[in-house]
Amino acid sequence: MIGTRFLAAIIAAAVVSTTASVSAFAPSPLSKHLRRHVPATSLRLADVENPLDGMSDERKSNLFQSLLRDLQIEGVPLLGCDADQVSTLNAAIWTTMAELGDNDEEQRACLVLEKIPISALIAFAEDFTVLKTQARLMDYLPELRRYSVSVLGKGLGPALLLETVARSDEEKTTAASLKAVETTFDRDKTVAALKSFIGRVVVGMEACPYTKSVDISAVGLEQRGVTPGPVGYRYSPTTDACMAMSMFWNCICEMMSEPDANLSSIMLSLPGIGMGGSQEAHNRFAAVVEVVGRYLCLFRGDGSFGLVHFHPAYDRSTVHPIQKPAYGHLPPTTWLRPMLKMAGQGDKAGELPDDDLALSDYQRRAPHTAINILRMSQVNAAAGPKSIVDLDLGDGTTEKASGITLYTRNTLRMAKMGKDALQSALDADIAMQN
Repeated sequence: MIGTRFLAAIIAAAVVSTTASVSAFAPSPLSKHLRRHVPATSLRLADVENPLDGMSDERKSNLFQSLLRDLQIEGVPLLGCDADQVSTLNAAIWTTMAELGDNDEEQRACLVLEKIPISALIAFAEDFTVLKTQARLMDYLPELRRYSVSVLGKGLGPALLLETVARSDEEKTTAASLKAVETTFDRDKTVAALKSFIGRVVVGMEACPYTKSVDISAVGLEQRGVTPGPVGYRYSPTTDACMAMSMFWNCICEMMSEPDANLSSIMLSLPGIGMGGSQEAHNRFAAVVEVVGRYLCLFRGDGSFGLVHFHPAYDRSTVHPIQKPAYGHLPPTTWLRPMLKMAGQGDKAGELPDDDLALSDYQRRAPHTAINILRMSQVNAAAGPKSIVDLDLGDGTTEKASGITLYTRNTLRMAKMGKDALQSALDADIAMQN
C-alpha cells in the first residue's frame, strides 16, 4: 500500500513551480559522458523499434486509458502528479520508489504525469535501465536491484510504471538492521557536528572565501549581483539510496521556490549513507553521490545548481573517474602538482611529498556524508569570468581546469597543518555526533 506520507510528499512536490533553467526537459549532453563506460550491448530504449510509429493520437489515447484501467483492476495504485518541472518530476519518482522499497514484498505503482513530455520519461527510464547494468555502481547500490522503471505502453501516454521484486530472507535481515541503525542518529548532534566542521575548515581556514559564518553564505559577492542569504541545514537519517535521492530532490524543489535572500544554499546531512571511515563506506558514499549528480545532469540541472560532496574518509584518488573531473568533487589528485606550478608555486610542487599533497582531501572530510547544494549564480560569480584555464599536466596533455588559486591555497594550508592536527580536529567533530 502507498502511505499517506508519500501522498503528502507528492502533493508538496507538485505545487512547486519555477522558470529556472533546471526546468528544461531536453536530455543533457552530459548524459552521454555518464554512459561512456556502458558496454555496447546494454539495452537502450531508444535503440528499440517503436511500435507506436504511425499510430494516431486518438488510438494512443484509447490504448493508454485501457492500460490504466487494467492496472486499476490489478490493484496497482494510479498516482496522479501535477509535476511540470525536472525537480518535481524527480522528487515524485524517487519518493515513490523509496516508499515502494520500504516494503519487503513485491510492489507496483503507476505515476501519471500529464504535464511531463513523454520523451523526458523515456530518458529517465532508459538511464535507470543503463544504471542497473553498471556493476561499478551497482555493487554499492544493492537496493536498486529490486527496482524496474518503464514507460507505460512504451510511450502510449505520460506514465511511469515503478516496480519492485520481493526481498530475499537475507535482504530482509539487512534492511531491518539498517532501519535500526537509522534510529541511532540524532538530528541536532549531527547538524552541530557539521557546523563545527564548516566553522573550522570552510570559514576558519577559508576553504571557501565567500562563506564568513556557518549560517550565511555568498558574502562578498554583492557587486557581482549575488545576494547573501541563510544556509539551510537539512537532515535525513536514511540508509537507503532512493530516500537519499528523494531528500536531495526535495531540497532542489525548496531552493527553486525560495529567493537567494531567503535560502542561499543547503547543506544536506546524510549520516546513514556510507557510514564510517572504511573504504567500503567511502565507495558507498561515492556511488550514491554519483547517482545524485547523474540525475541532476540528465536534464541539465547542473546549469542551475552546483554540488560539493563530503565524507569522513573522503579520498579523491579513489573517486571515479580518477584522472578526470568528477561532478561535485575535488580536482583529480594527479592535477595538484600542475595546479601548484600554474599558480606560481613551482618550488612547493617539486618538494611536497605525495602524502602531504593528499592532505588536500581534508577539505572534504566532514563528520558524515553531506551534500552542499549551491546556486550556479553564486558559483559563477565566485569563480569569475576567466576562471577556466588550460592546465598543462606535464605529460604532454592539457585539461580544462578552474579554481587554480583556491585549490592551490587550500592544498598548501592543509599540508602546513599536517595530518595529525587535521585528523585530530576531524575526530573531535565526529565525536560531537555520537
